[in-house]
Amino acid sequence: MDVTYSVKRLSQVVSRVLTENVHIRIEGRAGRITLNKPKALNALDHDMVIAIKAALDAWADDTAVALVIVDGAGDRAFCAGADLKRMHASAAEGDYSAGHAFFRDEYAMNQAIADFPKPYVAIMDGIVMGGGAGLSVHGSHRIVTERTLFTMPECGIGLVPDVGVSRFLATAPGFIGEYVGLTGLRLTGGEAIQAGFAGLYVPSSKLSDLIQTLCSTGEVASVYDFESEPDVTLFSVHQTAIDRCFSKESVAAIVAALEAEDSDFGRDTAALIRKGSPLSLSATLDILRTVRKEPSVERALAEELKFTHRAQEFGDFQEGIRAVVIDKDRNPRWPDTIESLDPERVARMRAELG
Repeated sequence: MDVTYSVKRLSQVVSRVLTENVHIRIEGRAGRITLNKPKALNALDHDMVIAIKAALDAWADDTAVALVIVDGAGDRAFCAGADLKRMHASAAEGDYSAGHAFFRDEYAMNQAIADFPKPYVAIMDGIVMGGGAGLSVHGSHRIVTERTLFTMPECGIGLVPDVGVSRFLATAPGFIGEYVGLTGLRLTGGEAIQAGFAGLYVPSSKLSDLIQTLCSTGEVASVYDFESEPDVTLFSVHQTAIDRCFSKESVAAIVAALEAEDSDFGRDTAALIRKGSPLSLSATLDILRTVRKEPSVERALAEELKFTHRAQEFGDFQEGIRAVVIDKDRNPRWPDTIESLDPERVARMRAELG
């Protein structure tokens, strides 16, 4: 029987969502966090963020908890990012406070994961997108399966890859980070390991036994008893072209280099980039080049927050949410092209917040 963590030690918000959108409890020697919105692909809302952060704070010094396991309900998704509808609705009325508060608290949760003093096991089974990456990549043990689909599609909705993931994009082998961040490419579990977003591959059929073992023993080293070797092909085939094109100094130069490749890879990749917000693409490239000089989670979150804090009021985020989440026409009307983007727009989004 599950032992639910004492509600007295968590906030009122946590107690409300314990049995709704996120199930927080102790099982044996493990603190368990299960995202529980399978119909919505376990998308994060603000209350869930607050609940998870509160649980981590409570468990950091609790001797009953040897490690933490984070997973998602259902077999389709670990977490498909943030629930954006409320954020869009309030901003449409000129109130940007919901977005500001969400990003502030989500980034605090991301930092808490990175700083967590005990093993943090993220089971990235199914779709891992946006905020789901922030829940997983900062953990000490990041597990993928044959069902993992990892993607950071933020440029396609007028945002930038955030939740601290720019740190991992900036430190990926060669220029894979620019490739993944600008295209929103979907990675398999094996590719996520190769790019540095995950650490272990475990077949989904073994996850139940893995979780039971971790809960009963509290010994995180047992994860390696379930590890298998994934198949990886994408980066090994295209690494040379990726490094040649994505090392350029601007998005326009990257696209031009890809189109000059005269290959399916070059043409298809350039087309993927052109679907994104030119403002987001340019800011993403600048963030990655900045974070690469100081690749810490703290620096990554600080650089990302400059953009996300302004994204709805001054950026293309509202239009991106409309096209993908609200109207679902998947035809965002960006105000610029890659070639015509005014550098002053980028500078405004990247300025210090004060």
